[in-house]
Amino acid sequence: MRWVYTSLASVTMAVHFLFLVYLTLGGFLAWRRPRALWPHLAVVAWGVVSITIGVTCPLTVIEDWARRRAGGPGLTTGFIDHYLTGVIYPRRYLALVQALVALCVAVSWAGLYLRTRRASDSFKTTGRPGP
Repeated sequence: MRWVYTSLASVTMAVHFLFLVYLTLGGFLAWRRPRALWPHLAVVAWGVVSITIGVTCPLTVIEDWARRRAGGPGLTTGFIDHYLTGVIYPRRYLALVQALVALCVAVSWAGLYLRTRRASDSFKTTGRPGP
């Protein structure tokens, strides 16, 4: 039965990574699929709340529980601290990485705004939707 918990921990870890990728780049998806903005807003809001208030992510709780049930060590820190900070980038760059993620989100949202505005202006002048 240990393999079930190990698999659950691995799947949860993968979903968590995908969540972070979507948090960073999901706004660009909205350029092609404008309705994707709403889930992206929710993901970004969760990210901001979790960083500023320190709320523990349910995915971290699930992964920790599954690791312990599999007989392994649990997560002693949060997901980002465990897998990214100090592993992928040095701890001293945490604020820089957070700023770069925020910049990606801001650029994606600004681009979406400009694309939507240009399409709206094109429709007003030509009667046809823009790009």
